[in-house]
Amino acid sequence: AAPHIGRAPRLRRTEPGNRTRAAALWTALSFWALWSSREGMASLRVAALALVLLVCPSCGLRPHTLRMQFGPDSPIGMVQRNLVIAHDRLVRTIHNARTNNRGLVSKTPEWAALKNEVERIQETHLRELMQDTDRVDFMMAEAEGVILDYSRQRATLNTMRLLFELADRQNLKEKIEAMMRGHIINTTERRPALHTALRASRDESIPLADGSDAVREVHDVLDQIRAFADDFRTGKLRGATGKRFKNIICVGIGGSYLGPEFLAEALRTEREGCDVGKDYELRFLSNVDPVDVARCTAGLKPQETLIIVVSKTFKTAETMLNARTLRQWAMDSMPRKAQSEVVSKHFVACASESSIELVHGFGIPSARLFRFWDWVGGRYSVCSSVGILPIALKYGFDLIDKFLAGARSMDRHFREQPMHKNIPIILGLLGVWNTSFLKYSMRTTLPYAEALLKLPAHIQQVDMESNGKAVTIDGLKIDYPVGEVDFGEPGTNGQHSFFQLLHMGQVVPCDFLGFAESQLPLHVRGEKLSSHDELMSNFFAQPDALACGKSAEEVLSEGCDPELVPHRTFEGNRPSLTLLFGRLDAFSIGQILALYEHRTAVQGFIWDLNSFDQWGVELGKQLADTVRQELGHARDGRWAPLGANKSTTRLLKMYLYGFDQKHKEPIDSISKLEDEEAKKDRAHSAWVRILGGRQEDEDECEDHDVGMDERVADRDASRKEELQKEREL
Repeated sequence: AAPHIGRAPRLRRTEPGNRTRAAALWTALSFWALWSSREGMASLRVAALALVLLVCPSCGLRPHTLRMQFGPDSPIGMVQRNLVIAHDRLVRTIHNARTNNRGLVSKTPEWAALKNEVERIQETHLRELMQDTDRVDFMMAEAEGVILDYSRQRATLNTMRLLFELADRQNLKEKIEAMMRGHIINTTERRPALHTALRASRDESIPLADGSDAVREVHDVLDQIRAFADDFRTGKLRGATGKRFKNIICVGIGGSYLGPEFLAEALRTEREGCDVGKDYELRFLSNVDPVDVARCTAGLKPQETLIIVVSKTFKTAETMLNARTLRQWAMDSMPRKAQSEVVSKHFVACASESSIELVHGFGIPSARLFRFWDWVGGRYSVCSSVGILPIALKYGFDLIDKFLAGARSMDRHFREQPMHKNIPIILGLLGVWNTSFLKYSMRTTLPYAEALLKLPAHIQQVDMESNGKAVTIDGLKIDYPVGEVDFGEPGTNGQHSFFQLLHMGQVVPCDFLGFAESQLPLHVRGEKLSSHDELMSNFFAQPDALACGKSAEEVLSEGCDPELVPHRTFEGNRPSLTLLFGRLDAFSIGQILALYEHRTAVQGFIWDLNSFDQWGVELGKQLADTVRQELGHARDGRWAPLGANKSTTRLLKMYLYGFDQKHKEPIDSISKLEDEEAKKDRAHSAWVRILGGRQEDEDECEDHDVGMDERVADRDASRKEELQKEREL
């Protein structure tokens, strides 16, 4: 094996002596790894870690740059795997030692200084703070067409100095660099968090522990999507009946849905998006509720619909049930001669490479698998195939290039700018200040652009799933508040919904997002201001109203009834920040996405959290599996359901047997006296009500919509007769 091993490493230093030393070292490590793969050799593995650490740098050998092409089960493949695992653990240990401060951040002197600062801030009011011109001038930052004004935060110049000192104490800049270099910062899942690699330029390189290059792999998939989207939009790709695709349904949930839908909605009225996307309908199916399926498929012809199934593991319960539902929907609406090609021609998958067998088992060929990677979390995956594929199919790849360029510009700003000029860092530090020190438990996002109506929901998931934690990255119980409750609504809708609470109820820090130019300029004849000016008048007024409020004296001076003065007095002193953009287009949408991803990471780094795992969603899934089994047994008539406790058992029985519980069997179960043909008819009747039912030949397929109402009415009547017979039996 030595000759093969000797030429496997990619050496950084090319001198012959170094190559010889590397080959000799690699051979020795190979024999060690083969030997230590037996039981009881753990101590040798530990010793070898030190050997790799001490010797490898001297000869230019780095395990993460190896590109060995041996089978995973071969002896040499085992060697490579052992060394890669050892290297991963070593990198993780070094990263933790260099960037994580053992113990709670709340025990540091920097944290204590900020707690003392709170007492001074409580004695101030934003009315006075806004009169300090030096403070107002300092509290502004800029990044390629983005203006941040945070002068309406309950903070002074001294507060910001203390926050920057806390960031230094927490090695914030080092942690940012470690994230972008692909270090294993998601330690609980032993993965990097490399969502920034998804929009890196083609000439960059981020080597990974397995020898691959993250940027190269990303651009391989982007090239695959570009070619597929071109074929889709030019009509080269056709469905099983030969018809051109006009509709796209994206099936996913959580991060596989919220981010892509935000992006699709934001581009729908974008100037260029209006023109290039008008010929295609893009819809998202996330909820396992059959009503969502019915609404998503309403008015669509399966013969003209492409379905994207998005699931990293291809095991997500809700997503896979919806995928199977749409598979049945498509097959039931195709002529029999085309049904064998329905999945291969009407379905594509976005999944990890480790899920390829499950993708094939579903019927989707390898050429229609668009990969994304374990080092990308679902909520951070908008720039992967998860978000890029559906958007490229509807809008074309030119808009994708601009969107990725916008995200890349914010990544560069985040990585390079000093903290006092760094917009994501400032937002993150203010989030820590408001949550952990001023004890504000909520935060709202208020985009004054209807096209961003889905942005608050996306931010809600990114932030709350990332930083809703109870322990630090080292497993220590947290003794300080972390993780805000995020919500929001586009202006001015939100003003007529929850602004009453913002102005007079609980204090909720606000993010206002506005744009100098509207996506669709409109100026009604005879009006002094355009519709966009009217919108932006509210955008500029609300932050001042929250900050300054209205005193009782001001209310009285307006001639108000003294009895009403307390009801019409605004205390003010409510923090907000303002983000002003030039125009909402693909580039600025990319900036917004990256900005809020980085804000979340900054807060997690300061709080010593792992912002890239989400173990909190697992317990509910596990319990749902148990309930699912109990429901299955009850439906089959084996036994009554048994819940985790008496309350759940009672609710399950009411769900199955009716609120009066007079029925001895589930009220919608199929009678055991029915033969298989009757069961088939009943199941088909349900399909008719939801999706439209099977078409038997090409002619029926063409006239699918014509007789739909009649078929549904006839089969509903038949269904009622069957139910009546069952009750009599």
